[in-house]
Amino acid sequence: MFSNGQLLFAVLFFISFIIIITLSYQKDLKSLKDSYKGIRWMIICFLSFIFLLVILKKLSIS
Repeated sequence: MFSNGQLLFAVLFFISFIIIITLSYQKDLKSLKDSYKGIRWMIICFLSFIFLLVILKKLSIS
């Protein structure tokens, strides 16, 4: 289905992409921690709200 050259390119591209993304993330990690200090609470509240909506929906059907 794919030639050897295409498979080699795909493997090399994937490896280099992962390396570049990892290096970029490590570089930005300090600023990310400062920018998103309260995000855990927002995620917990959002998931709790969605869970509450699902529970209310299930109760209203019965």
